[in-house]
Amino acid sequence: MQNFLHKPNLCEPCVFFAPFAVKKMSMNNTVSLNLLFRLLEITAYCHTFGVSKQKMKSIERHSQGIIYVILAYVSWGLLPLYWKHLDTIPAVEILAHRVAWSAALALALCLLVKRDYLRKYFSDTKSLMKLAVTGMLVSINWGIYIYAVNSGHIVETSLGYFINPLVSVVLGMIFLGEKLNKTQLAAFLLAMLGVAYYTINYGYFPWVAIALALSFGVYGLLKKKMNYDSMSALAIETTLVAPIALGYLIFLASKGEASFMTQNFSIDILLVLGGLVTALPLYWFSMAAVRIPLYSVGFFQYLSPSINLFIGVYIFHEVFSLSHAVSFSLIWAGLALYIGNIIITLRRQNKLKNNL
Repeated sequence: MQNFLHKPNLCEPCVFFAPFAVKKMSMNNTVSLNLLFRLLEITAYCHTFGVSKQKMKSIERHSQGIIYVILAYVSWGLLPLYWKHLDTIPAVEILAHRVAWSAALALALCLLVKRDYLRKYFSDTKSLMKLAVTGMLVSINWGIYIYAVNSGHIVETSLGYFINPLVSVVLGMIFLGEKLNKTQLAAFLLAMLGVAYYTINYGYFPWVAIALALSFGVYGLLKKKMNYDSMSALAIETTLVAPIALGYLIFLASKGEASFMTQNFSIDILLVLGGLVTALPLYWFSMAAVRIPLYSVGFFQYLSPSINLFIGVYIFHEVFSLSHAVSFSLIWAGLALYIGNIIITLRRQNKLKNNL
């Protein structure tokens, strides 16, 4: 108890600022108060058990990463609720607004905090060509997703993003020379069996799911090879595609068919905020990626399609037949094998490190 009752060091921020933080906080700000008290608990623990400040910072950084990654994937999971409010507008027009406003917001953010990255990428012709390709890919992915949500295929979007990790594994094998072990191969075959069962029994090839999985898988593959700063890359990707989007919006306005500034004010606000709901989760994701291991990020990625599935079935009452249930079960079995393989591999690696 002697360590715990020591005189507080004024250089320790959680001790020094705690009274001021509590005083300034609103009574309704329960989350902020809980976070503050949690920080104080960690501080007390560190003094009691002799945990170093460096270790404490590592714990805090990891906790922040978990919060950021949950915010990102939950936001992406809830996106159907947002786009459904714009289901009276054609998907291509929504996409054009999403690209244009995302470019404006991402550029503004990067000019404030990541100007050096922008200068570096804009001055390199090869980087611009690569980002133009990824910009087209992510725009196609966004367009398919918006179309699917507003045409009653939310369950199929969920199917696509459950398949996506396994598609990414195969793309890595083909284009990066990564090797599949027997467990990973079995996981991929189970997922493909699920798609085949869906196609044969439902009488409809799930092109939305496959297109989403492939477009995002190839996008992720190219981004992995480029290894660019995520927010700066998004700013340039959307800026390069923005002229096409703006040209289409001007074309619609010239024909008197534009939805922006011609309907109610709430529609205009939702179209503008499409940039924010695009850029903010990506910012949270990038903040998480530098704070927690990549495998931890991977585990949380299933939050998004799970929320999509729940929204599609229980909120918008889309059909979830026996064919859906069998198909999803096969894909989930494949994912279980895939995740189990990752866990076993990580444990073996940790065991080897400990033995060295």
